[in-house]
Amino acid sequence: MARLKVIAMAEQAPDFSETPSPNKARRKRLFILFGIVLVAIAALVLAWQLLFAWRSVSTDNAYVGADVAQITPLVAGPVAEVLVEDTQQVKKGDILVRLDDADARLALASAEAELAQAQRRFRQTSATGESLAARSQAREADIQAAQAQVRVSEASLEKAQVDYDRRSALSETGAVSGEELTSAAAALRTARANLSLARAQLAQIRATRESAQSEAAANLALTRGTTEATSPDVLAAQAARDRARLDLDRAVIRAPIAGVIAQRDVQVGQQVAAGRQLMSIVPTDRLYVDANFKEGQLTRVRAGLPVELVSDLYGGDVVFHGKVAGLGGGTGAAFALIPAQNATGNWIKVVQRLPVRILLDPQELKAHPLRVGLSMEATVDVSAR
Repeated sequence: MARLKVIAMAEQAPDFSETPSPNKARRKRLFILFGIVLVAIAALVLAWQLLFAWRSVSTDNAYVGADVAQITPLVAGPVAEVLVEDTQQVKKGDILVRLDDADARLALASAEAELAQAQRRFRQTSATGESLAARSQAREADIQAAQAQVRVSEASLEKAQVDYDRRSALSETGAVSGEELTSAAAALRTARANLSLARAQLAQIRATRESAQSEAAANLALTRGTTEATSPDVLAAQAARDRARLDLDRAVIRAPIAGVIAQRDVQVGQQVAAGRQLMSIVPTDRLYVDANFKEGQLTRVRAGLPVELVSDLYGGDVVFHGKVAGLGGGTGAAFALIPAQNATGNWIKVVQRLPVRILLDPQELKAHPLRVGLSMEATVDVSAR
């Protein structure tokens, strides 16, 4: 009896195996919908790649750079005053540092005194040359007078010789006394001595004239073809004066460009040497971006192509525009301190990156300032001509 009741209940139970579960049907529809979405996304990505991706290449390995000005003194000296601080904005020509200029002022005063002495020496040399020329001309007159005296002495000698010869001839006949003959001989000797003396004086005057002429020529060689303004000694003194004045001016260190002060490393009272770096100036209006693209992305990158850049500082709300200035001369690995050695048995190919220099729009930099080292995302439009 019990067995018949169980069989009857089994015949009356519903058959669930033939009716599908609602959860399974819902999951099936979700899987189908998800597959359709994936196919649609893949189709969109493929279409974007075919239609738009070939038009540009981009990288987020890009950073802001600038030609930073290194501020170094050109003369040594103690620091008297520092007028700027880090992060301070300065304009071209602003005073940054003042050095103690006491020694430079003394050097300038000494150089100016040396210049005055050089000018005086030139004027003195010129005056001496004129004096020597006058002395040489005066010696010409003395020579003429000495020559005349020689002629007089020669005439006196001739007369004394004639008188002596006449008296000597008459002395044999007794017409002339011995005393007259002695006087005539003495007069002859005196005439000869006077002639020798006149000739010696003439020779001495001629030698004096030649010496004066030599001195005048030597003095003239110092000033020939020059004036006080073009004299070598005066020019050298002027150069020393200008150098001293330049050193005095260099005691005041000014900003060579406009920008922001960075890396200030100088204090008042510090003794600084010429060439020591005191600080840096970053030119915020002349920034550029070095974007490191993969070598496979550079097939169509050329100088002059437009670039759009987004900074992490401002986000996607601010888009900077620039142009490709050029491609680097080598990869970062090529210019590394220790270049990679690929000639080994364990070599593994690594995709290299080449820096691309991108110039930014100065007007956009004024509206949205950037700083050196900030991260950027650069997109180069390679479809532009």
